[in-house]
Amino acid sequence: MQQYPTKENHTGPGRSLLCFVFLLGILAFLIIWNVNAGSVPVPTAEILRIIFLRTGEQTAYNIIWQIRLPRILTAILLGGALSVSGFLLQTFFHNPIAGPFVLGISSGAKLVVAFVMIFTLRRGIPMSSGAMVLAAFFGSLISMGFVLAVSRKVRSMSMLVVCGVMISYICSAVTDFAVTFADDANIVNLHNWSLGSFSSSNWADLRTMSVIVLTTAAAVFLMSKPVRAYQLGESYARNLGVSIPLFRTVLILTSSILSACVTAFAGPISFVGIAVPHLVKNLLGTTNPLLMTPACFLGGSVFCLLCDLIARTLFAPTELSISSVTAVFGAPIVIFIMIRRQGKQ
Repeated sequence: MQQYPTKENHTGPGRSLLCFVFLLGILAFLIIWNVNAGSVPVPTAEILRIIFLRTGEQTAYNIIWQIRLPRILTAILLGGALSVSGFLLQTFFHNPIAGPFVLGISSGAKLVVAFVMIFTLRRGIPMSSGAMVLAAFFGSLISMGFVLAVSRKVRSMSMLVVCGVMISYICSAVTDFAVTFADDANIVNLHNWSLGSFSSSNWADLRTMSVIVLTTAAAVFLMSKPVRAYQLGESYARNLGVSIPLFRTVLILTSSILSACVTAFAGPISFVGIAVPHLVKNLLGTTNPLLMTPACFLGGSVFCLLCDLIARTLFAPTELSISSVTAVFGAPIVIFIMIRRQGKQ
């Protein structure tokens, strides 16, 4: 299998610091813009009073605290989770265009969640956020198992991607088949969820996803040393005392948890896991996971906040699916990566 190229940062800590300041600045700007943007205009002074003093006009207060802030925080958390998951998959496969959506992992999660939703909704059983995550995690592991089996037989990067896309199509076809025989009310719920959106965000779900995403992201950050060793080759990592089978298992589990959490709460979202790690790597000038992990999280948050802003305001009051917008920006980056790698061969 082709190796994922590693680059050392020869520009010193100044470039890394500048990168993080840039990402944090863009993130802060987009948070302010997202709070302001909407069909109901709220003056900036009123927004600050509502957020920091928890007082203000009741309608504006409810819009900000019950709709806009949960949606913003959800986009930040899930965007970061997708990006970190993509970085882990790229590290695992030594492949710069590996990602949860392209490899069919998100579609596997979508398939199992759809079946569970149909089963519970038909019987009038409320589906908890924890059950959604567990169903999505199980689906992610099934798809990951197929991808791992294919990767042992296929050494070409292009063929691995094609196989992942085929797995995605199979999962989507089975999901559509299941939806065809679902009740009308179930179909509406499944359709809205399967398009991908942060619009159903609420504080209860936000608490659940915060625990899952932040805990898993922290664990990934603490794994920076073995991840770096693995990037430099399995033999090198083994000589440093890294247990390769255990390390691979942990990589699979953490990336699956992150992508499953995104699918459970927002539906399948495309190309974030591929595009953002590539952009961040070029921005930092290194693949060092000690820097890449937090930078990918920030980059994914920025990317999803921007795409969500476009999705809900470009043709307001009609809202686009978040996956449609991320594909518009992410797909050209993937094409560029493939062309660039082809030119180096």
